Amino acid sequence: MGHPQVSEQKYSVAEYLEMEEKSEIRHEYYDGDIYAMAGTTMNHNRIVGRIRNLMERNFLPAGCDVFAENVKVEAIPNFYYPYPDVIVTCSPEDINGTYIVKNPVILVEVLSKSSASYDREFKLRRYKSIPSLQYYLLVSQNEYYVELFTRTEQKDIWTYQTFDNVNDVIRFERMNFEIQVSLIYENIKFSAEEEWV
Repeated sequence: MGHPQVSEQKYSVAEYLEMEEKSEIRHEYYDGDIYAMAGTTMNHNRIVGRIRNLMERNFLPAGCDVFAENVKVEAIPNFYYPYPDVIVTCSPEDINGTYIVKNPVILVEVLSKSSASYDREFKLRRYKSIPSLQYYLLVSQNEYYVELFTRTEQKDIWTYQTFDNVNDVIRFERMNFEIQVSLIYENIKFSAEEEWV
């Protein structure tokens, strides 16, 4: 995992959910282990905000909902509960829920140097197991670089695209939605200091 483990004790999902409801900091759950979530940079926060706003403008009128950072997703029932940076769901069960999204159609992670391989490998493998998921978007906070994994008609086969030009347009065709890379990175200044976060 990409975060420090909180304790050697194993927790049930019920114990984890009860603890998380009272906790002031977020924890991810994986196979009985609980991991504290790391803090983020200002650029990470800005990019998450930009993406959430762009997605809300499109998906809220369509009857879907968009959540950011503080809502967990059920990636593997009773086994893995992470906090993606942005979640889009069109499921009434999720929209009327309280703490957990079970049927996301889009998941977004904003990458840092320390989380990139974890988000690109560990999370990707587990997110692909979510039947409703159609798109997984990875966004660098250190440069113009976005990766999009798209589920094909053959549910176990995904396509992969990269976008590294500020003028590129990222298309989510099944959702009738697109984002310009320039809007994700609007007013973002990359700094050498943040490259190592």
